[in-house]
Amino acid sequence: MTQTVEIPRASGPDSALGGAWKVIVCNDDHNTFDHVARTLARFIPGISVTRGHEIAGVIHTSGQAIVFTGEKEIAELYWDQLQGSGLTMAPLERD
Repeated sequence: MTQTVEIPRASGPDSALGGAWKVIVCNDDHNTFDHVARTLARFIPGISVTRGHEIAGVIHTSGQAIVFTGEKEIAELYWDQLQGSGLTMAPLERD
């Protein structure tokens, strides 16, 4: 009779590119509310300029805001685009 031995995983199933990653924009002294709002609307699907202004307010009062949560490759793309447009970004984080 053959026996199957299960070897425990060193990490969970979300340890590679999958799983949820958070893109976080931080408050700073050099970006205007309008620039933040328009940049978010330009790069993050589903965020309008109006919603971008609301998020800019959260960033201003709380010091940061999560603007996207999703797959790592997409999160990296959005992070790069936002950072390239001058926004102050926190490092990508797992959700």
